[in-house]
Amino acid sequence: MTPPRLPVLAELRAPDGAAITVRALARPDADAPVVLVLPAMGTAARHYTPLVRALHAAGLSVAVCDLRGHGESRPRPGRGVRFGYREIVEQDLPAVLDAVQAAFPQAPLLLLGHSLGGQLGMVHCGVFRPRLAGAVLVASGSAWYRCFGPRAGLRRLVHSQFAVLVSAVIGYWPGERLGFGGRESARLMRDWARQMRTGRYRAHGACADYERALAEVALPVLAVDVADDELAPPRAVDHLCGKMPAARVERWSYTVEQAGGRPLDHFRWIRHNRGLVAAITQWVSRLAADGERPAAAHRADAG
Repeated sequence: MTPPRLPVLAELRAPDGAAITVRALARPDADAPVVLVLPAMGTAARHYTPLVRALHAAGLSVAVCDLRGHGESRPRPGRGVRFGYREIVEQDLPAVLDAVQAAFPQAPLLLLGHSLGGQLGMVHCGVFRPRLAGAVLVASGSAWYRCFGPRAGLRRLVHSQFAVLVSAVIGYWPGERLGFGGRESARLMRDWARQMRTGRYRAHGACADYERALAEVALPVLAVDVADDELAPPRAVDHLCGKMPAARVERWSYTVEQAGGRPLDHFRWIRHNRGLVAAITQWVSRLAADGERPAAAHRADAG
């Protein structure tokens, strides 16, 4: 039986008209920390429901939204629908964070980003410096092909450039048919392939230098690699963390043993989350005990 959907927190419109739905489970205490979950490429927010419920049961309020083009968000990728990293970083995430902060004005707010959600979440933090208490990166690493070893890296590099070619020909990436990333915008696939090829985050028309912005992230960050994850191995997580020298990064590895013997990989941790949720809640508690306060908002200088 399919579990009931999470309650709607907000129905949003990005400046260019894209529709975004934010759902949340709130704790009764208004000052309980709130975690905003940002999904991986091609992964609908509904797939994170087991994680949302586990974090909520552990004492946190939790919000989640789809990345543009997936789940409840609109428009769907297709020929003539153009968006990429810039629209997510500069339009969608500001609207979502504003809505969550308005709904939980007394609570410290943290990001929890999975894969691409974590990467773009950290770029957003560097560009706009939102008022956050910290960020958790789970299975979120740089896509740079050199992070994956000679053979695997070369295969990923070739695959990424093939994806750009296919996207250019048909107007979007049919990932649901080709087995990677879901249905994606052609521009987003170009942004992803560029970062895989060069190791650098860039987006045409961006309001800021994304690499320079990452270097200015000064948040506490818990960065977690997951056992048997071929898409975000430890070296890829380290490469992303290395772009944030001002952040207070704590590295941790989530093992099969910590998951109670359940199998793990880039996605299985979402359901097999027991040890991870315990580690996240302990880390959040340490932030509170150390007197961490959210960084001051600094959106005015983004341009």
